[in-house]
Amino acid sequence: MFTGIIEEVGEVDTVGAVSHRASSGLSEFRTIRVRAARTLEDMQIGSSIAANGVCLTVCSFDGRGFSAELSSETIDRTSLQKLSPGAVINLERPMRADGRFGGHIVQGHVDGLGRIRGFDRIGDNWSLEIEFPEAGRPYIVEKGSLAVDGISLTVAAVKELVLSAAIIPHTLENTNLKRARCGDPVNLEFDIIAKYVERMLRR
Repeated sequence: MFTGIIEEVGEVDTVGAVSHRASSGLSEFRTIRVRAARTLEDMQIGSSIAANGVCLTVCSFDGRGFSAELSSETIDRTSLQKLSPGAVINLERPMRADGRFGGHIVQGHVDGLGRIRGFDRIGDNWSLEIEFPEAGRPYIVEKGSLAVDGISLTVAAVKELVLSAAIIPHTLENTNLKRARCGDPVNLEFDIIAKYVERMLRR
């Protein structure tokens, strides 16, 4: 489990492909190599790490970065399909059981892709506008929580299928939002509590 508090912004070093032979046949995965520092401190082979809000498994690492594999499901459903060398990527290690809970419950399971509609400075802050898919309508509410590329944000307002969130300077400087542009795709994870409540009420 993650909290949406980004620990480090890494940089994609390489993007490639690797094939695995299993009983069901040959499967191909895309691989990424990410340059990082802080998130390597207690890393092990098989460790989980959230990359732009997507829970990945570390396949290898050294003192300069780590590698992970992206399944076809991950490629089809997330913005990681657009990654290329030089891209910046939000990184967060799983929450420790004895750690502070700084954001909200984030699983690293992307519910859908959003798209940046606007990103404008208003005073000392920035207003981020994101168009979200119809499937997110029941779970996105004013003052509710939402993970955007793994960043825990509070929804400031919702109008039709567009939400806005206020971005403080610290978040801008310490996440991939510092390179965000209108039209960019972003990974969205809706509040897991809202999803369970909606499911129970629907029954």
